[in-house]
Amino acid sequence: QRGAAPAMAMAVAWRAAPRLAARLALGRRRIASCIDPSVGLTEDQKEFQKVALDFAAKEMAPYMAEWDEKEIFPVETMRKAAQLGFGGVYVKPDVGGSGLSRLDTSIIFEALSTGCTSTTAYMSIHNMCVWMIDTFGNEEQRRRFCPSLCSMEKFASYCLTEPGSGSDAASLLTSAQRKGDTYVLNGSKAFISGGGDTDVYVVMCRTGGPGPKGISCLVLEKGTPGLSFGKKERKVGWNSQPTRAVIFEDCVVPVGNRLGAEGQGFSIAMQGLNGGRINIASCSLGAAHASVLLAQEHLTVRKQFGEPLANNQYLQFRLAEMATRLVAARLMVRSAARALQEGREDAAVLCSMAKLFATDECFLICNQALQMHGGYGYLKDYAVQQFVRDVRVHQILEGTNEVMRMIVARNLLQG
Repeated sequence: QRGAAPAMAMAVAWRAAPRLAARLALGRRRIASCIDPSVGLTEDQKEFQKVALDFAAKEMAPYMAEWDEKEIFPVETMRKAAQLGFGGVYVKPDVGGSGLSRLDTSIIFEALSTGCTSTTAYMSIHNMCVWMIDTFGNEEQRRRFCPSLCSMEKFASYCLTEPGSGSDAASLLTSAQRKGDTYVLNGSKAFISGGGDTDVYVVMCRTGGPGPKGISCLVLEKGTPGLSFGKKERKVGWNSQPTRAVIFEDCVVPVGNRLGAEGQGFSIAMQGLNGGRINIASCSLGAAHASVLLAQEHLTVRKQFGEPLANNQYLQFRLAEMATRLVAARLMVRSAARALQEGREDAAVLCSMAKLFATDECFLICNQALQMHGGYGYLKDYAVQQFVRDVRVHQILEGTNEVMRMIVARNLLQG
């Protein structure tokens, strides 16, 4: 019994440690220069990185666990983020966007993800949708949809995947039959982030024959007759954003809601995904960066066999490997972001390489950080387990990492 009080005090102290570690992870402690995410950035980039980090620390990190546990879609928090320009980061300013580069966008999403990876990942998808409307829409469409999306007064969802066509997206079956000035849309989409809670749906559908050239892109608004949603999916992670099937039953959509020409939809979808792959890789970077700092703090504070875990050379080496992988992944993502911004011929394959490498390596980093926490890492009181759960799906969405390997291999062997 005499040992009960100290043991209880130790348990309370260790349950408080994640809160302390989270604060440290969000930049209130000097970050070792070898993993400092601000290295090599311009003064402007450092400034909006700081804004994003501060927002993540104050508005996201304190609520990350609650959003996950209660499956809360934090609409008001995202609207606060939009006030800082994060609702349309790489959308043109004339319709409410921030007009920043793909590298700037990567920096912002990496920073925000240190506060809540799941919420930031949804924001990255929303940004991709707004960019698609901004880039491929006509002036009327841009001005009708983009301002309310950039302010996050309204939210958007990207609808490509179907129950029977995941990686083989060009085989999608959702059909849109032209009838005068309208399309009649029938079919369903699966695993749609924000589905049911969002306002605007960017939908890839078949208006022509089989294959990619028969696909077009339509924009639907919530409330369209015939638009409905499946049950809310129960997921391992990404619980701060709802995921549902999106179902179309004789939905009548004006031809004026089509982005680009008929048959251009698959190209629009793939160009959106090039940026989406950079975005989701950046979200993985933020989670991995936070996890490295959580592990660093745990090794310093936690004692075993009479000394801090930080004195164990094996754990020192593992921490060094985690930091090295983090920096390598960050450099690859930022290089691909520059290539995409410049419109280089190799941009698409570099985006695939960056997504493959960063999401694989960052999951391993987060998982190793959990292992370093021992049994504590498996408790939901500790943030590291949520980073592990939230980044796992990044290896699947925006094109599975197996498809990323196919894209890279095809590029290497085609000539």
